[in-house]
Amino acid sequence: MHIVKSCRLAALIMLLSAWAIAAPPQLSPVVPGQPLSFPQDFGAHPDFRTEWWYVTGWLETPDRKPLGFQVTFFRSATDHDAANPSSFAPKQLIIAHAALSDPAVGKLQHDQKSAREGFGLAYAKQGDTDVRLDDWRFVRSADGKYRAEIRAREFTFDLTLAPSQPVMLQGQNGFSRKGPQAQQASYYYSEPQLQVAGTVVREGKAVNVSGTAWLDHEWSTSVLDPEASGWDWIGVNLDDGSALMAFQIRSKTGEKLWAHAAMRSRSGQITHFAPEQVTFTPLRRWQSPRTNASYPVAMKIDTGALTWELAPLQDDQELDSRLSTGAVYWEGTVTVSRDGKPAGRGYLELTGYVKPMKL
Repeated sequence: MHIVKSCRLAALIMLLSAWAIAAPPQLSPVVPGQPLSFPQDFGAHPDFRTEWWYVTGWLETPDRKPLGFQVTFFRSATDHDAANPSSFAPKQLIIAHAALSDPAVGKLQHDQKSAREGFGLAYAKQGDTDVRLDDWRFVRSADGKYRAEIRAREFTFDLTLAPSQPVMLQGQNGFSRKGPQAQQASYYYSEPQLQVAGTVVREGKAVNVSGTAWLDHEWSTSVLDPEASGWDWIGVNLDDGSALMAFQIRSKTGEKLWAHAAMRSRSGQITHFAPEQVTFTPLRRWQSPRTNASYPVAMKIDTGALTWELAPLQDDQELDSRLSTGAVYWEGTVTVSRDGKPAGRGYLELTGYVKPMKL
């Protein structure tokens, strides 16, 4: 525990430094046409600059009270000499975020940790999903189920997430463009419609919960376009069993710099939407009393001929991660409707509204 706490400041400095510069030759590029292979690609990819396992979802208590949750583990390769044999060498950084959204509380509850990889306290293993940071862990078992064990300051998660559908490859078979240049890309897959069961503990009281979740796993070495300031992203588990993912990269003037969306039907058919077919339109904004940032918490998203309307479970879902990744952003549960009728539930992420993201 002492090692984890003492490394937080060093981890933050190293992560921001790593993301702000060009990738050294020893790191691998993201290239099109490289097929993803499972279960190998469920695990870590230490030869790439950045990587994350990002789980978001809706939970319900026995009295049908809705809750939102988020668990994210990041891995970041530093510029430290890979040949250094020291166990203390900060070759990889592990960072984790967790959040709970409950309208009864009125604002997002969240926690964060960071440490250099090593000593069995922090790691991201290759071969299959197994990431740990102190007493936080996210691991995949041989039957495909995930286990999230998080002991945060204000809450505890002990959740099992079971796949109900195959992996959804984003972009071109897992190669996902993030800008106008081909090298601005990541390897990216999702697991929508995960079935969740477990417990949430707050103030010493454990409550059984169930629900659905969405898992994103991405890894990359390239950075965003120099003109990019942030992004808007949504992952939606639709009520009919379909899955919708959409994002836009915003320029420093607020205009759309790049965008993409994909929708997979319950039967497995995927429809992709090109940048010109994807539009995010703010419907209502909320201003943070802490940062004064104005977030478009209610949105309309057009994907081709389809129009979706998003409404937040609660307005205040701002997450301050300045003690780990250095960013402040809005990330929370939203309901999704189409043609005025409920269509699904998802998670909306809004970055770069406090200040431009430095990646």
